[in-house]
Amino acid sequence: MPLPDTFQFSQATLQDYVDCPRRFQLRYVLMQPWPDLITDRPGELEQHMERGAQFHHLAHQHALGIKAERLTESIQDPVLADWWQTFLLKPVPDLPEEVRRAELVVSAPLGTHRLVAKFDLLAVEPGQRVVIVDWKTSLKRPRRAVLARRLQTLVYRYLAVEAGAAFNAGQRPLPDRVEMVYWLAAFDGAVERFPYDGAQHAATRAYLTDLVAEIVARPEATWSLTTDERQCRFCTYRSLCERDVRPGLLADLEEDLILPDLEIDLEQVAEVEF
Repeated sequence: MPLPDTFQFSQATLQDYVDCPRRFQLRYVLMQPWPDLITDRPGELEQHMERGAQFHHLAHQHALGIKAERLTESIQDPVLADWWQTFLLKPVPDLPEEVRRAELVVSAPLGTHRLVAKFDLLAVEPGQRVVIVDWKTSLKRPRRAVLARRLQTLVYRYLAVEAGAAFNAGQRPLPDRVEMVYWLAAFDGAVERFPYDGAQHAATRAYLTDLVAEIVARPEATWSLTTDERQCRFCTYRSLCERDVRPGLLADLEEDLILPDLEIDLEQVAEVEF
């Protein structure tokens, strides 16, 4: 059962494939539901995911010009209130101000398919700097080495170049003018910055193109399972795959999980395409 021609890749789908080809096949090719627990505390995880969604909504409204005082008055959750005060008091330093777009969806061709991403915030000084900001609400501080190799870091910077002309005076941004910044809500507004350059862009293009080609061309009826069973801890398919692995601890989860209704609708694409 091949991927449909209309399938669009994202950082999340590619990360699933890199983590475990079988997970990608079950989730996106076979569309197999499987109600296993993601963590040891599913109720707390759901609450945390909802809180993260609310934070992103507040940040989006703030970017649209709604006054901070009005948004602050709407918050009832004390943890969310702490994140929000950190957001107001410790914003990402040294961001371009001329162009700012929140919740921006962009897309560009990649091999036989398309690659799509949703930026929390894109800040641009046309002709000079392009900065992608991602608000992180994870409970455990993500390690810089982990962030550096995540598909999100690769895909977002790649697409800022490939689909950034509309915000950069009509010119595709130079890779060395692009930067990715993670802002950590639960860690006093700490930031992790990832600059970019032409060599990284060429390497990322080759890597992503080869990755998509490999996925599209897989001939097996059953794709291979990951050999790293640590990947199974937060995977809903571990019992289907007969992996004797307990659900991961919520306190060990370094990444933000996305509520289903907040995922990019890959059938309804993209605000900016090139």
